[in-house]
This record gives sequence, C-alpha cells and structure tokens, in this order.
Amino acid sequence: MENLSIIVSFELTLDPFSIPPGAKYPIFLFGIFIYMFGAFCNLTLLLLIILTQSLHKPMYFILFSLPLNDFVGITSMLPKVLSDIVTETNNTYYPLCVLQGFLLHMYGGGVLFILAAMAFDRYIAICMPLRYNALMTPKLVMGIVAFVWGLDFFFIVLLFSLQGRNYRCRSNILNVFCDNPSLVKLACANTIVNNIFGLFATAMMQIISVSIQVFSYVKILITCLVTSRSDAKSKAINTCVAQLVIFIMYEVVGSFTIVSHRFLNVNANLQKIMGMLIFLVPPLLNPIVYGLNSHELRNNLLKIIRRKITKM
Repeated sequence: MENLSIIVSFELTLDPFSIPPGAKYPIFLFGIFIYMFGAFCNLTLLLLIILTQSLHKPMYFILFSLPLNDFVGITSMLPKVLSDIVTETNNTYYPLCVLQGFLLHMYGGGVLFILAAMAFDRYIAICMPLRYNALMTPKLVMGIVAFVWGLDFFFIVLLFSLQGRNYRCRSNILNVFCDNPSLVKLACANTIVNNIFGLFATAMMQIISVSIQVFSYVKILITCLVTSRSDAKSKAINTCVAQLVIFIMYEVVGSFTIVSHRFLNVNANLQKIMGMLIFLVPPLLNPIVYGLNSHELRNNLLKIIRRKITKM
C-alpha cells in the first residue's frame, strides 16, 4: 500500500516555454485577456439560452452543449499554462495530470459529437419542417444530448483506463499541458495497446461525427436545390453555415496541430502553441460565429443590452 501511494502521488514536470527575460508578464496578461474573453463569450451564450424563454427550443437545447464544452476545454488548459508561466514552477501531480488530460480529451470528442447532433437537428428542421415538432420532442432531444455526452465519456474513459496497465518510470511531460499521448510516454512497458486504441478511438469518433454531418448536409443541399422558395434556401444556408465553419475550423486546427508534431525542425515553442490552438481557437470563435450568424441569438442579446442601458 505504501508503494502504491508513492506511485499515485508521483510528481511530474511539464516542459515549459522558453520565454525571454521580461516577457513572461506581458505573455501572462495577454493570456489572461484571451481566457477572460473566451470564458465571457461562452458563459454569456449559456446564460442567454437559459434565461431567454424564446430560445427554449430543441435547436438551442442541443446548442447549449457547445459553449459548455468550450468553457470546459479552455478552462482545463489555459489557466494552468498561464500559472506555470508566471510562477515558473512547471510541476504537477499524476492524478491532476490525468484529470486535465481527461477533460481536454472530453472537450475534443465533445466538439465532434455536438456538431453531429446539431447537424442532425438542422436536417430534420430543413428537410422535414412540417414534422419537426412531432419528431424533435423534448424526450428525443434529451436522449440526443445524453447520447452525445455518454458516447464521448465512454470512449475517453476506455482510453484513460489503459493508463493503469503500465508502470510509470518517467516524470517528464513533453508538453505544457497533460494529454493522453504525453501520459503514455511516461510508461516503461510496451504501449502498443494504448497507441492502437488511441488511434481506433480517434478514428471511430471522426467516422461517427463526419458520417452524420455529411449525410445531414447532403440531404440539406438536395432540399435547397429542389425547393423553389428563395427565402427557404436562404434560411437553410444561414442555419448551416455557422456549423460548417466551426467544424472545418476545428478540423483544420486539429490537423495543423497533428502535422506540426511530425516535423523535427519545428520550433519547440511554436509546436507547443500549435498544440494549444485546438483548445483556444474554437472556444474563442464559436460564440462569435453563432452570435453573428443567428438572428435569434443576436436579437435577444441586443434586447437584453438595450433593457440594461434603459434601466441605467
């Protein structure tokens, strides 16, 4: 039991940024601004959906998961990185490292599944408008949301449960934050099972998400082409363009991050920043994309702001 306790409380060292003297405080303040902006935008979107009765619809009930997931993603990563920069400690403990990695991977899978659920909702709304309310009942919507989070949780729990099968003999995390690949590299034993399942889980999550989205958007495109109503076409395009932008943006950033780790001549700091982008870009831009593209969200937010200004 004593040896087990020593292993569980194993102290780890993160690989810090190489920051020139005098630059850490400006970087810290800039990072705090980014975090506060991202947190504010996502929390505003969450509160707007909660407090506005007219937004209590299936579409926005599913959309609610996106800013919640984005808030978890940026909060799980950025404050710890900024704290390490300003304190120059760069230490963590194994249980906290696993928790951070778990939350970050939940965020990554959550983006894929939430966007798939939103695409399916738009498919029903645009391709079967007369049956939308009959099909998208509160029970079904709650089932979709539960399935999204449950499937994400299932894959990530299986992924991280494999960590326990390997004995750890290293203490250096080769990144500024903890993730599954960095944790796997702490093991001395053969990690081929971890690597194969990691690739399998990533592939399955991508296949499920992309398949649902391709099916939904192809059906929506066909519906737009056959309909003669220009207003219906415009509405369909406006409701889908934000989700497509977010999905493409997420895939581009994710691919950019993966590719950066395949080249040895990439600057270490640049590589770490690229690794952070997937947890920074979507949470910063998703609320803006939806806020600018959704008339209903934008109009309700402006009403609340005008009401507050009037009271002042």
